Amino acid sequence: MPTTNPIPCPYPLSLLRLKMKLKVVFCWSDISGYMAACWWKLHETAEIEVFVVAFQALTETAFGDRLMQGIPCRLLDLQERQDPQLVKQLVIAEQPDAIVIGGWLHQPYCKLTATPEFQKTAFVMGMDTPWQDTWRQRLAPLVLKSYLQRMDRVVVTGERSWQYAKQLGIDPARIDRGLYGIDYDGWVPMYERRSQSVWPRSFLFIGRYIPVKAIDVLVSAYQAYRERVDRPWDLVCCGQGELKSQLAGQPGISDRGFLQPSEMASVWQSAGAFILPSRFDPWPLAIVEAAAAGLPIICTDACGSGVEVVRSWYNGLVIPEDDIAQLTQALLNLHDRHAQLPLWGQRSQQLAAPYATQVWVDRWRSLLQQAVNPQFTATSVQRVSTT
Repeated sequence: MPTTNPIPCPYPLSLLRLKMKLKVVFCWSDISGYMAACWWKLHETAEIEVFVVAFQALTETAFGDRLMQGIPCRLLDLQERQDPQLVKQLVIAEQPDAIVIGGWLHQPYCKLTATPEFQKTAFVMGMDTPWQDTWRQRLAPLVLKSYLQRMDRVVVTGERSWQYAKQLGIDPARIDRGLYGIDYDGWVPMYERRSQSVWPRSFLFIGRYIPVKAIDVLVSAYQAYRERVDRPWDLVCCGQGELKSQLAGQPGISDRGFLQPSEMASVWQSAGAFILPSRFDPWPLAIVEAAAAGLPIICTDACGSGVEVVRSWYNGLVIPEDDIAQLTQALLNLHDRHAQLPLWGQRSQQLAAPYATQVWVDRWRSLLQQAVNPQFTATSVQRVSTT
């Protein structure tokens, strides 16, 4: 009888695998509104299936667990997050093609790289730490060598963390920018609504009330600003922390406490400018969110995301950290240029656009596919998927 020869496949099996849905497990620390928006958007795509292992919200300054509604996940309590065996079993049960780990500090996550069951699994590491040339950072390549060698891709936030990744000895060809994204479409309408009336005369600070956020500098500079103008703008603060008492009873300062994202819309809407005077802040998402909301921004050189999102005298002002006089002058500059603030806010939105969730998804879809199948590019993937 004649034999039937199978039709030869024009693509190798590894390439055909890209047409299937990739399973990705994110091993994360604290959840947040911006990461939940990104995970949800990624999970909606036809190519990626997402599962998140993260820390359960346990404090008054934590984002609520309800942010994860609709996202396949397992949130760990204080005891569970320290149990490497539990973490391993949770991830094994998902049979992932790729595992994403946020950094190198949480050992139960890091130990996954040495798990035999994941010998053929792709690993991706996220990092936001900036290069500061400290002795600890100079030793890091030696301490982290075996862990970093297991990573197929490393995703950084921006230029400063890219520099650190390079110092760690990671091949630039394996480094991607764009660790974080935001629900840009949700923020954009705030600018239009704000522009429909007189631009608000109000400053806004959002962050933890702790020394590294320079609450003392903020309060001192704001009071000095009030003394130099006839009709000072209010300063609204949203957050929680050990320095909360420094805000109490200060003229013009309103402390709204820690608010969940769903409670923040009116606060963003009534703000005229955003301030973040941090002494150290690797890549604060609050700056990106403020820009997406269409606000002019004052931040310090210590704020890593300011490198990508803030341009002095274009959409805001970048000043030295720990400098009360400079922050006072920045407040005065915005006060005196009230008429220009709508234009500055419009420019802020343009600079925040690259961090929209859809852009984030496009970026991550490509890098995850390359992590699992490094011999293929995003272009070749698109070519096969349309054949």
